[in-house]
Amino acid sequence: MESSGTTRRQATRQKLYEAAVTLIAEKGFSATTVDEIAERAGVAKGTVYYNFKSKTELFEELLRHGVGLLTVSLRAAAEESEERGGTRVEALDSMIRAGLAFIDRYPAFTQLYVAELWRTNRAWQSTLLVVRQEAVAVVEDVLRDAVGSGELSEEIDIPLTAAALVGMVLVAALDWQAFQPERSIDEVHSALSLLLHGRVSGH
Repeated sequence: MESSGTTRRQATRQKLYEAAVTLIAEKGFSATTVDEIAERAGVAKGTVYYNFKSKTELFEELLRHGVGLLTVSLRAAAEESEERGGTRVEALDSMIRAGLAFIDRYPAFTQLYVAELWRTNRAWQSTLLVVRQEAVAVVEDVLRDAVGSGELSEEIDIPLTAAALVGMVLVAALDWQAFQPERSIDEVHSALSLLLHGRVSGH
């Protein structure tokens, strides 16, 4: 069982992550100061340094934490679908829904993650690639099973298809948040579901 000290520290870290992610999404990493993160989180500046050695370490842990939450929700969606006796393609569909729900809940984090993914000169690049691969690997596993069970063609390129599905959800969800916020998650999910099932071509 976790001690109350551990739980309190996790709660503090959570507050710092939320403060950092919104500030960095608003004004960029370089322009955000530790003072501002502490102020936004409602804690003393020393608390930030007690939990993280530096702003860079805070950001690295934030990325790890956020993508970790996404990975867990994708895995849970696939497992729940399997328990219901669903097909692998239905599991992928549930994962799309879970991805959209995650992005709906953490839009600032998602924006930040997508922006950072394409920068190459960052201290946290290797961490980012590792956590990205963990999220994509969950999708790869389900695709591999779907090919193995004959649900999907053996011709599919699993790593690229997994990356494409994750990318589709990320970009479509950010587009939804930024430009089509009046649409419901159900509408966005059903549009992506059609793509997944290959029904856009009208066959």
